[in-house]
Amino acid sequence: MGWNSDFEQSSLNHTDPNPWLVLYLDRSLPIHDRAKRALLAGHNTWSRRLLLPLVRPLARLSIVLVQLLRLLIPERWHSSWVLHRTIYWGLRYFVRADANYLILRHFNIGTELLQFIADNVGGVAISSTRPLRPRKLEDLLDDTFLIHDLNIYNFIGELSQQLADQGREIQPPASLDFSAISDGDFDLEPGGRYATSVLDLQTAIELYTPLYALFLSDHDFWRASNSLQLDETISIYIGKLLNDPTALSLVSNRHPMVPHTTLQAGFRLMLHGLDAEILHGYLRELKRAGRQQVAQEPAPAERREQGVAEA
Repeated sequence: MGWNSDFEQSSLNHTDPNPWLVLYLDRSLPIHDRAKRALLAGHNTWSRRLLLPLVRPLARLSIVLVQLLRLLIPERWHSSWVLHRTIYWGLRYFVRADANYLILRHFNIGTELLQFIADNVGGVAISSTRPLRPRKLEDLLDDTFLIHDLNIYNFIGELSQQLADQGREIQPPASLDFSAISDGDFDLEPGGRYATSVLDLQTAIELYTPLYALFLSDHDFWRASNSLQLDETISIYIGKLLNDPTALSLVSNRHPMVPHTTLQAGFRLMLHGLDAEILHGYLRELKRAGRQQVAQEPAPAERREQGVAEA
């Protein structure tokens, strides 16, 4: 794909260094290389430079107007079906392949992070989550964005209830099971082949955030926005399992009990995607370093995911 060679073919100009090339060369963050290229390639586009400064204030104004409109229309007037088809249509025809790749990848990563926690906490049966493994844009039509938010809340709630009932806290296991963490790329078909596929990820997210406010109920929109700060909670769980505070230091979306307003949802959604990538990359590095000490062969991915959803 085009973004794979965007930085490899560039050389550092010491009199005028490309900021995105410098960030690509930096290896301080544990992030999958192809995902890093995709993210930085999107930053290095005319749409982010020219459109994003125009789109962001208009998008935030639209959120305010939609929420004022919500005071006048019944709460039942919402449609996740319309929302997901609008998102799909926009991603297919107007958003770059590198952005679509990161979006599809994000849901796979989220599933693996929750699975890693469930595998290593032990003694819990999480039945309220639905593993998400989209490969192509069409797979997003089945309420994927809404289910992703519900998965995070339901996982944290159910895990916390079961641990409280058992009278225990999350502790480092005797041996860490990294079998949920993929070491390699996902088989994804991100599209982005049309001449109109020009929008970078950040501009697309800012454009879509008012659609969330419009097509979801006010309650659902607030819940989705507040879920972004649960990155801190997930990182705390992972840090306890690893007996290592590094995981918490890698995330930026924090303090879920002091929520931000929905006006910042677009920017924090970008941070949420980066937080997930870095946490997943950190676990992948630990897996490669030999921290995996599972005695038995890992179960197939489908069986593991079914265990989280149906156990």
